[in-house]
Amino acid sequence: MFSPDQENHPSKAPVKYGELIVLGYNGSLPNGDRGRRKSRFALFKRPKANGVKPSTVHIACTPQAAKAISNKDQHSISYTLSRAQTVVVEYTHDSSTDMFQIGRSTESPIDFVVTDTVPGSQSNSDTQSVQSTISRFACRIICERNPPFTARIYAAGFDSSKNIFLGEKAAKWKTSDGQMDGLTTNGVLVMHPRNGFTEDSKPGIWREISVCGNVFSLRETRSAQQRGKMVEIETNQLQDGSLIDLCGATLLWRTAEGLSHTPTVKHLEALRQEINAARPQCPVGFNTLAFPSMKRKDVVDEKQPWVYLNCGHVHGYHNWGNKEERDGKDRECPMCRSIGPYVPLWLGCEAGFYVDAGPPTHAFSPCGHVCSEKTTAYWSQIPLPHGTHTFHAACPFCAHQLAGEQGYIRLIFQGPLD
Repeated sequence: MFSPDQENHPSKAPVKYGELIVLGYNGSLPNGDRGRRKSRFALFKRPKANGVKPSTVHIACTPQAAKAISNKDQHSISYTLSRAQTVVVEYTHDSSTDMFQIGRSTESPIDFVVTDTVPGSQSNSDTQSVQSTISRFACRIICERNPPFTARIYAAGFDSSKNIFLGEKAAKWKTSDGQMDGLTTNGVLVMHPRNGFTEDSKPGIWREISVCGNVFSLRETRSAQQRGKMVEIETNQLQDGSLIDLCGATLLWRTAEGLSHTPTVKHLEALRQEINAARPQCPVGFNTLAFPSMKRKDVVDEKQPWVYLNCGHVHGYHNWGNKEERDGKDRECPMCRSIGPYVPLWLGCEAGFYVDAGPPTHAFSPCGHVCSEKTTAYWSQIPLPHGTHTFHAACPFCAHQLAGEQGYIRLIFQGPLD
């Protein structure tokens, strides 16, 4: 006999809450997606709820507090106030929610393993030498198991012994209702876009999320002891297009509903074939240009289109026009004589980054990733956290910092002459 909502029915598709997509990867990790380490992670309703919610608070080093910390079956958060005093908040099972944990650790409580993003890196060997600033147990997302499947984000994740420890150095405080709260070392920042994730989207304001899910203005620097001001009118509820920054990697949250309106990889492939079918030509060599297939997104193809980033004129690859005195990086466009970088064009293959399904008419500068005009315009306005206290706009497909006046350029293709 099936339960009324047929939760256990094998033919019923599992409920998808949403997906997290790591900025800086164009559809997959450089060495391929493996296990819990990949460029995007889908959150599905679990067969059995695993959410937790706060229950008992123990103050000081009481035997009960020590027991809560050492109990492997009991989730708890410990706030060390001084050597002599620790506040332990026990968490109990919550049958109405599912919990997903994100961090750098490969231990089993982490559902989605995230490593530092190195702009434009083609292989994992580029990334291993960096001292990571991403926390091992960076954050957790709690999803309601019933519609509308609200997802909320909290700083810090539970470790293998189901504990979160906020040491003496971490920013922490007692709230007005007698509960404890705190911030993690490098913090978890969130930005909700205005007008959702659509062609009308505008960047929102970056905030910091606490361990209990409260919202604060940013600290002076990422790991400053002093917390920002509490922003009571905002919540930790994720919405389509929310950005989550873990200090070393930035994730985009897309709801299942939002993804259903996003172009698919099939659609992007059709747009690629449409451009190639128009047989754009190099205005100088008259050879036909073609965007390489989505699978070959790292190897420069001989038919690959190249662009002069200052003017947008698209050519095939050629060797002339080098400006020797500018260390060979700048070239003179044969069409309009403007001087600037000359780079190969690559299609943006990660459909989740597109705000609309428009044709690939614009390219980010200086990396040459191509997508729709509205998509380039949106991402070029977003200040993404960089290091511990700076922000800059970056290409979502490769994480390169944008350059030039706008950060992107309209492409000017020459059609076939026949």
